Amino acid sequence: MRDFEKISFEQFKKDVKDDLALYQEYSLPQRDSAKTAGYDLYLLEDLEINPGEIKKLPTGLKCHFEDDEVLLFVVRSSMGFKYNLRLCNQVGIIDADYYNNCDNEGHMWIRIQNEGDVPVKMKKGEAIVQSLFIKYLITDSDRRIDEERRSDY
Repeated sequence: MRDFEKISFEQFKKDVKDDLALYQEYSLPQRDSAKTAGYDLYLLEDLEINPGEIKKLPTGLKCHFEDDEVLLFVVRSSMGFKYNLRLCNQVGIIDADYYNNCDNEGHMWIRIQNEGDVPVKMKKGEAIVQSLFIKYLITDSDRRIDEERRSDY
């Protein structure tokens, strides 16, 4: 089973702001059409990012999915083509055991950089990143790992 959820309001207050109206109104990721692979993630607030600037943006989301899957974050094509925005880590990787971790409930963040030569302004609710669920394989010789996620991520 896989699904997106909002982080708790308590976590939202720590990470974003103490604003119940904002918490209640933002949307869970959606696909645009039947053949769209990615789920769009939306801005929680208006964004202005200047050339060369880097911003860390909360999503207000956590996600649970199968143990043999990974959730990838990639910048939407239009963000790269139109505005020259990129994810600082190029592709975000969310592991299944990040969900409900003890540090932040599994709150997923994105970090973007404006590599263009003009400021970029976007409105709250606009899609900025898409996320994709991907199955992954391990080697036959992979060692058994019983450790839980460390809390220093």
